[in-house]
Amino acid sequence: MTLSFKSALLPSMLAISLALGACQDPSASIGENVEAMNADIPAEIENEKTTVTVDKAGEISAEEQMIANLARYRWTLLDIDDKSGGPVITKLVDIKNQVTLLFKQNQGHNTVNYGVGCNTISTGYQLQGHTLTTKESMSTKMLCENLNKAENRLDTLMQGTSELSVTEGENPVLTQVTSNAITLTWKGRLTSQAKYNSKGETLFWAVNATMLPCTAGSSKICLQVKPITYDDQGIKTSEGEWSAFNGEIDGYEYDGKHNEVLRLQRYQLDSDQISEDEEYAYVLDAVIESSVVE
Repeated sequence: MTLSFKSALLPSMLAISLALGACQDPSASIGENVEAMNADIPAEIENEKTTVTVDKAGEISAEEQMIANLARYRWTLLDIDDKSGGPVITKLVDIKNQVTLLFKQNQGHNTVNYGVGCNTISTGYQLQGHTLTTKESMSTKMLCENLNKAENRLDTLMQGTSELSVTEGENPVLTQVTSNAITLTWKGRLTSQAKYNSKGETLFWAVNATMLPCTAGSSKICLQVKPITYDDQGIKTSEGEWSAFNGEIDGYEYDGKHNEVLRLQRYQLDSDQISEDEEYAYVLDAVIESSVVE
């Protein structure tokens, strides 16, 4: 058996995730619901990230409505209109399916995370009307040589001010025009938290490369999974027993060639979302370990 790893050591990865709140969160994890506002909130509420205007009836401002809507989606790059062109822009377009943007709300603080499939870059922002203004960014420090130039270019594009507009609908499109007239177009997909209307619970599962019958004598085959527990330092403390998983993991592609450890988000389903007696939805957050089976 030859071992290969798709990420850094787990303790480092967990530490990074705690530091930025969203490291390698490919599916995983995301977007915060806006808390309800009471009628007795003052007319102007200001914090270090944004200004929220509330009228006497307790209705939130147009900016806050837009922020809440942006946070419901994970945005993936569709295209860049940059007259200067060049190989870096071409590279960004070539990998557009892994170039993502995620607006987050947490206790009144507004942040946006973005990346090209290597590091997660995070910055606070303000929204006045349709004008987005970002603050100084911070990033995880993984080295991905073939993505560094594209990542740096994306970070530059996200700095400063830009104008935003969003089309409504099941498949919204976000148009972002930077201060130097470069247009980025993003397609939106509901985050798992918005889709399932609940906060996810983080789980770690080992997945075996070999699938087995779901039940004795059954013709249907299932993934073999077992739960794994880690402490706060990312050290494995226990493993459960292998069992058949008769369900789906959103975002996970089984190939039968790898034993893997997955970080998942589990969401409690509402009564109108439950089908075939499934109580939870499982969404891939990250593949944190992978070994090739020969």
